[in-house]
Amino acid sequence: MKLERFKQASILALVCLMAAGSAVAEVRDLAFRWTTANPSGHPIVKGGVKFSELVEQKSGGKMIVRLYPGGVFGSDAQVLTSLQSGSIDFTTMNTGILQTLAKEFAVVDFPFLFNDAKEVDAIMDGPVGKQLADKLPEKGLISLAYYDLGFRNLTNSKRPIKKLEDLQGLSIRVIQSPIYIDTFNALDAKAVPMAFSEVYFALEQKKIDGQENPFSVIAANKLDSVQKYLTVTRHIYNPQSFLMSRKVWDRLNKEEQEIIVAAARESAVYQRKVSRDAQERSLAAIRSSMEVHELPPEEIRRIREKLKPMTEKYSASIGQEFANFVFGEFEKVRK
Repeated sequence: MKLERFKQASILALVCLMAAGSAVAEVRDLAFRWTTANPSGHPIVKGGVKFSELVEQKSGGKMIVRLYPGGVFGSDAQVLTSLQSGSIDFTTMNTGILQTLAKEFAVVDFPFLFNDAKEVDAIMDGPVGKQLADKLPEKGLISLAYYDLGFRNLTNSKRPIKKLEDLQGLSIRVIQSPIYIDTFNALDAKAVPMAFSEVYFALEQKKIDGQENPFSVIAANKLDSVQKYLTVTRHIYNPQSFLMSRKVWDRLNKEEQEIIVAAARESAVYQRKVSRDAQERSLAAIRSSMEVHELPPEEIRRIREKLKPMTEKYSASIGQEFANFVFGEFEKVRK
């Protein structure tokens, strides 16, 4: 009886092995290009490295992902166009930028929307993140996962920002997104939309007074060498959409697609941890080179109140029904 069971187990194992071999045999020799505006060593790039390793591992070495960090393929807008045409395969960028393709993506850029990282993951890995992702295939993109960049904070070279009025008149670089522009203009600053690849030079040449980004971006790009003051505002959280070209996706077979999806999702778990661990280390490093202030709760309340009309405006523009759905999901998560 034991011998018979052993034979059956051996046959089953052989069948599974043959099936696995068959699946791998369907995978072709393929090379991909992945790009981001962030430099080597940044948590986003570390996520890309992990993704590359996982794709190679899961494909038995047949599928290779080459990384191109540092914005070598141009601005986010240029990269999106290249992704849609299929000349670039993968990228990771601010989810809010995608509102130029589908207006609903503006919701993730609402100021003071997210409270913490746990809330972020529940929302972006849940129905909200899925509904947003489902809008992209018709735009030539596939959303594979969401990476972490962290909460955004404000730097400038003019003066400490300790209260709402201190923002008045400062020229602040923002990403090329209407809601960012309206947010800082509503706070009586002067929003300057600009590609990230141009920011360091603009700050160095005093063409702009400041910018806003997570701690890790400020540190990795050495923005503290051209900025004097950091204000911890945590005003916007940036989910990072891990995107693939729809044209490239459609050329893959089922096995290859499954490898890409599994590797992207697994790399996202890794990347989020790396990114969040990096935030406090980056802040500690910045403290040695910048004057750091944290807005008190009463000033945050004043800013939120000043931004309320703008939030209501964008809720209407993206569709009140969708906005209410998103706010409803936040209520569920917070309960």
